[in-house]
Amino acid sequence: MWLRDSANQVQSYLPLLEASDSAHSLASLYRGVINLQARYILTDPYCNAFQPPVESGIPPSDNDAASEDTVTPKYNNQSVFECKYELDSLAAFLEVSRNYYNATQDISFFKKYNWVSAISSIMDVAEGQMIPTYQPNGNVSVLDYTFTRFTDRASETTENDGLGNPVDSGTGLIRSFFRPSDDATIFQFLVPSNMMFATFLEPCADIMAQIDGCSHLANRMRQLVTSLRQSIEAHAVSHSKKYGSFYPYEVDGYMGQNVMDDANIPSLLAAPFYGYLDVNDETYQNTRKLILSADNPYFMRGPVISAIGGPHNGPGYAWPMASIVQILTSTDDGEIVRQLGEIVGSTDGLGLIHESINSFNSSDWTRQCSSSHALALNKQIADLCAGFSWANGLFGQMILDLDNRKPGLLKQSFQGNGSYSV
Repeated sequence: MWLRDSANQVQSYLPLLEASDSAHSLASLYRGVINLQARYILTDPYCNAFQPPVESGIPPSDNDAASEDTVTPKYNNQSVFECKYELDSLAAFLEVSRNYYNATQDISFFKKYNWVSAISSIMDVAEGQMIPTYQPNGNVSVLDYTFTRFTDRASETTENDGLGNPVDSGTGLIRSFFRPSDDATIFQFLVPSNMMFATFLEPCADIMAQIDGCSHLANRMRQLVTSLRQSIEAHAVSHSKKYGSFYPYEVDGYMGQNVMDDANIPSLLAAPFYGYLDVNDETYQNTRKLILSADNPYFMRGPVISAIGGPHNGPGYAWPMASIVQILTSTDDGEIVRQLGEIVGSTDGLGLIHESINSFNSSDWTRQCSSSHALALNKQIADLCAGFSWANGLFGQMILDLDNRKPGLLKQSFQGNGSYSV
């Protein structure tokens, strides 16, 4: 169970979520996700994916890719599936907590079990990952977390024997060793992850303030939100003659920056979607123009689909997830219709959203699953199916969003023969 993915997979149900004590309600599902994630965070707050809970009766799975990982602090592979420290995984817990509270106003739930302890652990990690590589006297800082993997893919491990590339002092930003794609960061101040963390820490501070004896922790959270937002604007905004002020994907505080975007959320493109800023913000719009152009090295173009991809699947593979986010952050009817047509027209006849697609060949896509799963979805599908549930759920969110913002667009046909509407 990935913290990020499990949080995102329940977002599709958010419009139907309401307060309920029933064990068979959506509210109970959300409580279960939050409780289980809190347990996992307290097991190891640096880890991104965990084994099934003991009471499920499902045995732990072997992770061959992680069999030769060297991670500090050490973890138990009976409870942890993979231990890549990704700031957005912790932000995902904050987000699902915020979503549940906003929909139900159920403050009593947060006073029970391990939510407060999990938040305290998250704060310890965030503050601990703000330290620079070098101390004022030149000594190398001792980090609470390091990661190396024996691999032939550079994106699966970190530089400098598990420390990552150096980051400077005084930025006020939080490190992330890995991206939401599970790929290693080049510069550890991952801007969209810092944005997302600040966005959802703020409402969780408001929840915390309503819990007896937690005012100090709530104030600590609010102080971090304020400083983090200031730090992003001070240290994670660049300028070019072509685009003006824009957000790079990663920075290091030394003037090093990685100008790109990745399809996985949180991304720069998705910043208004997860609520960091308004879609009309000037710096965001400049950034949007940049990352949806050939100046983004991971913007894939082709006759099948043109969208942001990423190093996880490499050059040439566009991610429909990014197309969906492009729609969610657009007010332009032409752009929305074009992207929606590409999404619907690139499923390879399966009617499901793939992880990524060769932008020149709709039959070349990633994320296959077994024939038994395929048959359960459609008896006509014998060999392949699209197994990326996160993107499929996000597509549903997008349809609901368009039905609210631009219902007329959904009355158009997006099928090749012109006989069906979305």
